[in-house]
Amino acid sequence: MANHGVNIGPFWKDGPSAGSFYNFPGNSTNQSANDYGKQASTGPITTGTSIVAVKYDRGVIIAGDMLVSYGSLARYHNVDRVFQINENIILGITGDYADFQFIKQVIDETILADFSMDDKIAMKPKDLYTWLTRVLYNRRSRFNPLWLDMVVGGMQYDEPFLGHINFRGRAYTSDVISTGFGTHLALPILRERSEKGTMSEADAQEVVKKSMEVLFYRDCRGYPRYSQANINDQGCTVTKHDVQQNWDVAYLIKGY
Repeated sequence: MANHGVNIGPFWKDGPSAGSFYNFPGNSTNQSANDYGKQASTGPITTGTSIVAVKYDRGVIIAGDMLVSYGSLARYHNVDRVFQINENIILGITGDYADFQFIKQVIDETILADFSMDDKIAMKPKDLYTWLTRVLYNRRSRFNPLWLDMVVGGMQYDEPFLGHINFRGRAYTSDVISTGFGTHLALPILRERSEKGTMSEADAQEVVKKSMEVLFYRDCRGYPRYSQANINDQGCTVTKHDVQQNWDVAYLIKGY
């Protein structure tokens, strides 16, 4: 058939190799699939498991074990997931540790800027809590979430404060909070004690200790060493603890 003088080249001549895109007429670029646009992870990779948090009469305790897992591999040991942010705030995280490293750097820069104002007004836990809800909801709305559950505690004008934000930006405050597998294993223990009335510091220490022991026994991502932040009107301390293990009942488990 005659082409009536129109020069039509073969469209698929020098077509794309596997994993690449076709060079359309007038376009001289040939971008591989690996660097085509901005790519984001579709799920957490290296993760930390449960956080346990309790508000007592004078302050707040947040605890979390010191293991970061790569899938089912216990990859990174003795990694802190509970931090003191400033003299008023403590923070615990569950989820993707790389995402946490990113947001922790931003938080540190914000705290430094706040300190540099030198106005004698330090950021309070409710301030950080509210800001994180906006950050996480914004990332979720752009379909590029930070795969994190974050627990913020501290002293809000001499009153203890405890709040939780998840990777969708959903947030709530409570007297007891647990994330990850602790939602199923530790939260019933925390709520049972909380319903008996306001806890003292000793009560809070004991129920956190019991919860971390249960999580180590029952959560396959658990670890027998955990860090714990305790903040009250006397200041903040971050300490390391070991789970008191007791395997006397192990012989009752089939296949042990």
